[in-house]
Amino acid sequence: MNDGSSAGTLADVLRGELDRYSPDEKLPSSRALVERFGVSPVTVSRALAQLVSEGLVFTRPGAGAFRARPGAGSAVPVDTSWQQIALTAEGQHGEAAPRIVDASGVLAALESPLPGVIAFNGGYLHPSLQPELALGAAFARASRRPGAWQRPPLEGLTDLRAWFARDVGGPGGDITPAHVLVTAGGQAALTTSLHALTPPGSAVLVESPTYPGVLAVARAAGLRPVPVPVDGDGVRPDLLEAAFASTGARVFYCQPLFHNPTGAVLSAERRRRVVEIAHAAGAFLVEDDFARRLGHGGPLPRPLLADDPYGTVVHVTSLTKPTSPNLRVGALVARGPVMARLRAIQVVDSFFVPRPLQEATLELVGSPAWARHLRGIAGGLRERRDALFGALHRYLPGLAAGVRTPAGGYHLWVGLPDGTDEGALTTACLRAGVAVSPGRPFFAAEPPAPHIRISFADTAGTDEIAEGVQRIASVCAEAGVPVR
Repeated sequence: MNDGSSAGTLADVLRGELDRYSPDEKLPSSRALVERFGVSPVTVSRALAQLVSEGLVFTRPGAGAFRARPGAGSAVPVDTSWQQIALTAEGQHGEAAPRIVDASGVLAALESPLPGVIAFNGGYLHPSLQPELALGAAFARASRRPGAWQRPPLEGLTDLRAWFARDVGGPGGDITPAHVLVTAGGQAALTTSLHALTPPGSAVLVESPTYPGVLAVARAAGLRPVPVPVDGDGVRPDLLEAAFASTGARVFYCQPLFHNPTGAVLSAERRRRVVEIAHAAGAFLVEDDFARRLGHGGPLPRPLLADDPYGTVVHVTSLTKPTSPNLRVGALVARGPVMARLRAIQVVDSFFVPRPLQEATLELVGSPAWARHLRGIAGGLRERRDALFGALHRYLPGLAAGVRTPAGGYHLWVGLPDGTDEGALTTACLRAGVAVSPGRPFFAAEPPAPHIRISFADTAGTDEIAEGVQRIASVCAEAGVPVR
């Protein structure tokens, strides 16, 4: 079985071999299957999951996979073949455009790494960087608040909205709680904003490359993501203006601070120009400020919203990235009638964010532990960033030469030599026990060159980072990728 074998193919092979095992007998370990078939641990995990769903295999945490007893699964399988027609029938009866529901670019960052795999593809902080004690204390205090289990205002608790308003607008700013809608994290805020601002079938401008999650949201909503190239100073205003003119788009999605995946910060010269271009096009600029609390130290530019004189900017912020994947609390901030549309879309989709979660968030950000935690993040990410840079220059100097040093965020964007098969490379890395993100999912259209993204947030420390880069170097050497 070669590197390109699918989980389905492996599941077929294992299904045919189940008669070799007695009921309740343990199957070969995941590591043994990886070595035998030459596939990645993720492929093995998905193949076993398929057999579990069929009732042929069951698993025990920490013990492995076992053959199920006959009859343990469904006796009469349900024929769901009709769904293939139903799920692909869109666009046949006047719909503007078929939806493409593809979460693959997001799932890679959400899947938990298998034992022994160094997670250079993670999108959240390592547990050692998360404020677990402060979160526990905040939830304990919140549970004792009067009315903590009563229904909250649909737009969010007033005190929490006021905190977000001060955080986004700064001292003396004109942002008030009325401009804030509490959301269930940043991804939910992006989904709400695109649903509110763009009709199905329309174009939405995105940076190129960009966050795969927004591409998934746009395509699932029947929108057409149109890429606008970025450089070391952020999105190029000349190409943005041309894209608005050629597409008639009414939304531009932008990450002006510590851009994912390049790490770029929109330059001071371009900030006002980008807002002016969007305003002239009669469009909204969705500002994804996901990394503001992931700086590595030093001053940060104000959000675009804070200096927007038109109401063009719809600001997205979240507390998930600097805390825990489970604290899914964020906010949409906007001026004008658009706020009513955003609120209505969220109410239709999910009603409101649970009050206990909002109360706990208020306890967390209002405690002395919050400022200490943010300082700890800055130091921890800076240390990991420097360790990753050092390891790249030591073991992969040819690749490190073109990598920029970000002043915040949690990843490096690494260009590969022309002709490199980034998909094969990332698969080989996973077999070697290190997970990196291929560059292709970050592009709305054909990528101009191969890349990988290496995240350092979900790593235990500098030793693990050095080991991970050495594994990548070994894979590159075996694949003939020039790195010197």
